[in-house]
Amino acid sequence: MGLALAVVAALFYGGADFFGGIASRRTPAIAVVVLSQAAGLALLALALPLGGGHLTATTLEFGLAGGVAAGVGIGCLYAALARGRMGIVSPITAVVGASVPVAIGLAFGGRPATLALAGVGCTFAAVALVSIGPDARGATAREPGLMLALVSGLAIGALYVLLSRGGAGAGLWLLAVTRVTSIVLLAVVALLARIPLRTSRSQVSTIVSAGLLDIAANILYVLATRVTLLAIAAVVTSLYPASTVFLARIRLHERLTRTQWIGVAFAATGVVLIALAQ
Repeated sequence: MGLALAVVAALFYGGADFFGGIASRRTPAIAVVVLSQAAGLALLALALPLGGGHLTATTLEFGLAGGVAAGVGIGCLYAALARGRMGIVSPITAVVGASVPVAIGLAFGGRPATLALAGVGCTFAAVALVSIGPDARGATAREPGLMLALVSGLAIGALYVLLSRGGAGAGLWLLAVTRVTSIVLLAVVALLARIPLRTSRSQVSTIVSAGLLDIAANILYVLATRVTLLAIAAVVTSLYPASTVFLARIRLHERLTRTQWIGVAFAATGVVLIALAQ
């Protein structure tokens, strides 16, 4: 069950990134993030009673920390994409983001079976390969945006860990505090940078779609961490770039590279191995 939830979360995260990327072509990226997260917050408010649980001091602490991690991760990611090449920034962010919860999960959350560990290894390779675009050749240690991509990955990885710490007693309140904190943080940054938080009517449906998919993915990920190991939930959820590139292939007619197809094969192998180990 946890594996299925993580797979669907990855699909939804990828869809959110796709629609968010489309909207960012005509609207400032930080405005897209704030507006889409605000739209998702409305759906989360409806889901809160269904998730049960209650708000505690511990939940509030983890939620605030998670909101800061989300704000830093997203801010650094877009800054890295603005300075560097997507084919370099994306895989670094994705792999580092997956590495943090996997390392912590293996150290403190129990060790998966050998077959599942093999699946985690395949999934790691898939995250990197699927994220690599056709512009990734000639990368060096001085690649623009490299350090920002690393920071973004660490922050996103920290967010994965923090979202798993609420426990069943927190329900979805941890996610709610995290989302409100990140919206406020990014809105303040936009205000200080004098970036208008508005968009055209033609972009509203795309931004709302991104927000609804993103919050749905967050809910599914939180649920996945409660019924399976953090290392498995996090690394499978990190397969979201595969969903993004397939949507780009279908909607924008972008061609997948040979490397990305190999990544898809690794992803399928990894998920099957983890499933067999359950």
